Amino acid sequence: MVRLGFIIGFLALIGVLLSGLAAWRVHDQELTLDGIALARAIDVHASLVQDRLTERELLARVASGLFRAPSVVKANMLQPLRSSIYAFKTDFVVASWIARLKPTELGAAQAELKSAGFSNPTIRDFDDQPLDLKAIDKPIDVLMDLEPRTPDTLGVPGRAYDRHSIVGPMLAQAMATGKPVASDPIPLLRQNGPVGLVLAAPVQQEGASEAAGFVTFSYELAPLMLANDDRSLFSVVLKDPRDSHDEFVANDSAAVTLRAVTPDAPVPSMVRTVTFGGRDWSLAYYAKTSALIRAQQTAAIVAAIGLALTGIICGLFGYVAYNNLRLSREIQVRIGFERRLTAVIDELNHRVKNILAVIQSIVTRTLRHGSDMDVSRELLIGRIHAMSNVVTLLSESQWQGVKLKGLFEARAIPHAERIAVNGPDIAVSARAAQSLSLLFFELASHSDEGLSLVGKHPHIVAHWEIVGDEPETIFHFRWEEFNTSAATRREDSDFGLILLDRVAPEALGGTAKRYFTDVSYVYELTAPMVTVVDMSERDRTEQLSAPVRPVR
Repeated sequence: MVRLGFIIGFLALIGVLLSGLAAWRVHDQELTLDGIALARAIDVHASLVQDRLTERELLARVASGLFRAPSVVKANMLQPLRSSIYAFKTDFVVASWIARLKPTELGAAQAELKSAGFSNPTIRDFDDQPLDLKAIDKPIDVLMDLEPRTPDTLGVPGRAYDRHSIVGPMLAQAMATGKPVASDPIPLLRQNGPVGLVLAAPVQQEGASEAAGFVTFSYELAPLMLANDDRSLFSVVLKDPRDSHDEFVANDSAAVTLRAVTPDAPVPSMVRTVTFGGRDWSLAYYAKTSALIRAQQTAAIVAAIGLALTGIICGLFGYVAYNNLRLSREIQVRIGFERRLTAVIDELNHRVKNILAVIQSIVTRTLRHGSDMDVSRELLIGRIHAMSNVVTLLSESQWQGVKLKGLFEARAIPHAERIAVNGPDIAVSARAAQSLSLLFFELASHSDEGLSLVGKHPHIVAHWEIVGDEPETIFHFRWEEFNTSAATRREDSDFGLILLDRVAPEALGGTAKRYFTDVSYVYELTAPMVTVVDMSERDRTEQLSAPVRPVR
């Protein structure tokens, strides 16, 4: 029971850790994905706002370029431009002509305003306060014409904007730079009118050093900011250029208000800068939903699901384990047998693949192009028979090794009756047995078949010995065929030469040499005893064949 409780506690700990890891991972991914989506949406929005502002500034430049002012005093100067203005854009609030009038032109200007039908044709200050025209001694900027002419706008012409706190400096800057200039955000049309911007483009007369006046366009802020998308991921505000502690906010109804930025107010998610009217404007973006809160909620849900699954799994495991405790030993024994069977099958597959690879090499080398088919057929059958014999011997010993003398049986190699075998009957490993079996067959199959110099069959001696002390003992094997020579002995095949000189020595980690003496043919093989016996393979085979004991 203690062990069972420990296992359940361990599983619960793992489940809690995995649930926490999954929750943390989900939290991190949610934050990353929300951040990427928000940044992409903001970049697209800022690009659209900049394109929108650039189009309106281009309209002002085109209008000022098309404008011709033969007489700045006239009150219908926008008449030639009306069709062009509406052809470009129709989302402006007011388009106007502000003439720069000299003191001597003010009287004529009042007459023009009166003849044009404006409700208050007098030249006055921007707040509709009367001006002493006789006291004016320098040019002033007077609104002379506007579009559209509605009841709300007919009373505006005649106002002078030189002393206006926002429009006056804007006009002065436009005259100084000769380029369109945007004003600070101000109410349009009336004191409590919609908040917007005024863009003034100076109009130059031919040959004049100063501007003759200004073509202006007034726009509401909300459309310029593109701030009325209910499906947007963010809300956008315009930083007040006059005070960094205030910002202009547009609601869903396109109404723009000014609000103060308090120290505890949320920080904008991102800030982007756009250019309009020769100025840089800062757009601040606030995410409508908190990515952190949403990520935390999602992570909490994932963690809760993980903990619930952990509790269910631990409960079911405890219930099943408690009711099947008496059967656990039998299950463990069965699992052990299955593991041993799997290991034996894997080992068998490995050995079968090795044998098939050797057989493939034998067939390829034996049946090479141009070889005598009768001789090749006999060699192929003999080599495969030798492999079959050693596999049979290994199977009988459960692949724990083969006695070396057993490889010289008549069923394994030809002319076995003429081979004198001398040496200790050691047990060689499965790997060594396969290599030595093929080696002995190659040596025996190429021995003289009766064509010796003395008319006798060659006498063959196979002798091996173990020399040296543990753990550096050496296995030395010597094969000697008497009554034979290079002239009478059948020449070794290509496969035989590769087997004698390279394959067998490399398989045993040793060296080999072959030569003729005056009366015999000699082949010698020397290898470390540890590779011939292969203790590691024997130990592994014994471990696989050991009976599985039940766990107590």
